[in-house]
Amino acid sequence: MTAPASPTTADGPLKEPAADGGLDRGVLAVAGVVIVGAIMAILDVTVVNVAINDLAKEFNTSLATIQWVATGYTLALATVIPLTGWASARFGTKRLYMISIGLFVIGSTLAGVAWSAESLIVFRVLQGLGGGMIMPAAMTIMTQAAGPQRVGQVMSIVGVPMLLGPILGPIIGGYLVDDVSWRWIFFINLPIGVVALILAAKVLKRDEPKPAERLDFLGLILLSPGLASLIYGVAKGAESRDFLKTEPLIFTVAGAVLVLGFVFRALNARNPLIDLRLLRRRSVAAASGTMVLFMVAFMGAMLLLPLYFQTVRGEGAMNAGLLLAPQGLGAMVTMPIGGKLTDRIGPGRVVLFGLVVVVASVAGFATILESDTSYWALGGALFVMGLGMGMTMMPTMAAAIQTLVHDEVPRASTMLNIIQQVSASIGTAMISVLLANQLTSKLDSAGFGGAGGGEIGSSEKVPPAIMEKIAPPMADAFQHTYWYAAGLLLLAFLPALLLPRRKPETSTADAPMPMH
Repeated sequence: MTAPASPTTADGPLKEPAADGGLDRGVLAVAGVVIVGAIMAILDVTVVNVAINDLAKEFNTSLATIQWVATGYTLALATVIPLTGWASARFGTKRLYMISIGLFVIGSTLAGVAWSAESLIVFRVLQGLGGGMIMPAAMTIMTQAAGPQRVGQVMSIVGVPMLLGPILGPIIGGYLVDDVSWRWIFFINLPIGVVALILAAKVLKRDEPKPAERLDFLGLILLSPGLASLIYGVAKGAESRDFLKTEPLIFTVAGAVLVLGFVFRALNARNPLIDLRLLRRRSVAAASGTMVLFMVAFMGAMLLLPLYFQTVRGEGAMNAGLLLAPQGLGAMVTMPIGGKLTDRIGPGRVVLFGLVVVVASVAGFATILESDTSYWALGGALFVMGLGMGMTMMPTMAAAIQTLVHDEVPRASTMLNIIQQVSASIGTAMISVLLANQLTSKLDSAGFGGAGGGEIGSSEKVPPAIMEKIAPPMADAFQHTYWYAAGLLLLAFLPALLLPRRKPETSTADAPMPMH
C-alpha cells in the first residue's frame, strides 16, 4: 500500500505532532523564546503591586491616584493589542515581536527616571503601549507552531510567565524597593529585554511581511479613548461616592458613547479592529464572559494582600513579596495539569473546578483576614488561590481557541487579550477605590478618622501606639473588600457553565501550521 501524502500548505509540509501528542523540540525552542519576552510584561504587573505603598509614600499621593500606575499600564496594553493582527501582517510576526520588546524596554527606562506620580503614570502608559503586543504576538507564534489540537499544552507554556510572575515579581520587586531603589523595578527590564531580543533573532525564523488588511483607524479612535474615559469616570465616581458629579459623569457618559460606537462599528465594518462577530460562537462568548468576571475579581484581589501586609502588618516590600509566593507555587502545580486535562476532557469541567477553588480561597480571605491572622493560614489560602488560578485562566482562553480554524486564531487571541487587560484595568481601579472607601469608613466608625491610617502609604507617620489600635479596623476594611471580589467570582460561574465540556474533534484543517 502507498502511504498517504503528508498534508501541505502553500508554506510547505505541515508539522506533525510528536508521537505521544506532546510538543516537539522545535516548538519547545520557540516557546522558550516567547516566554523570556512575555515574562517582562507579566513581571511588571506583579512587581508594581508590592511597590504601590512605597510609591504612595515617595510621591506623597493617595491610593486612588497611585493605583493608576497599575491601571494605566494594563489599559495601555489593551489599547495596542488590537493592532497585533494588522502589524503582524505588515511587519511580520518575528519583527513585530522584537519591535514590541524594544519599545517596552524604552518605556521601562523612562518609568525608572520618573520624578512625580503624574510622570510615572505617563511613562507607564508609554511602557504599556510599547509592550502591549508582546503577549498576543507570543500566543499567535506558539499556536501556529503547535496547532489547535495541542492548544491546551500551548496555553500552559505561554502561561509560564503567569506562573513565574506571582512568585518572582513580588520577591524581586520587594528586594529592589527595600534594598536598592523603586526605580530598579523598571530598570531591571533592560537586561531581560536584551536577552529576549538576542534569542528572538537567533531562534525565530524570519517571516516575510504580507499585504495587510486596511487598519481600522476609526475603530481604534473610538475604542482606546472610550475605554480610558469610561474606566476613569467610573473610578472617580466610586472614589467620590457620587457618580452624578460633573467630572465622573462626563467621563463615564463620553466613554460609554465611544465604546458603544465602537461595538456598532465592529459588528458592521468589513475588517473591524476587533472581530466581535466571533462572539456569535457559543464557546468564544462563554470564554469571554468568564474571562471578564474572573479577571476583574482576581486582579483586583491580587492588589489587596501586598497592601495588607505592608499597611496593617507593617511588613517591608521584600517580606510582602515573599509572603505572596505561595500563590505562584500553587499555580505552578496545576497549570500543566489544567492544560493536559483541557486537551483530554474539554475546558468546561476544568474551568468550573478552578473557579470553585478560587472562590473558596477568596471567601477564605474575607473570613479570616484580621490584624493578627496567622501567616501560615494566609499562605495556605494563597496556595489554594494559585491552584485555582492554574485551572482557570489558560483553560478559559483555550476554550475559545480550540473550536476555531487557523485564520480565526489570531483574531480570537487578540480579542481575548484585550478582554483580559481591560478587565484587569477595571478590577485594579475598582477594588482600589472600594478599599480606600472601606478604610475611610471603618476608621471613621472606630473614631480614628484623623489618625492618618486610612490613607495607603501614610501608616509610617502614625505613632506605634495608635497604629496598634487602628490595625483591626483597617484589617476589617480589607476583609470587606474581599467580599466584593468573591461576589464577582460567583457571577463568573454563569458563563463558565456554557464552556465546552468535551475535547475538540481532530481534523486535517486543524493540523499545526509551520513557522515561516
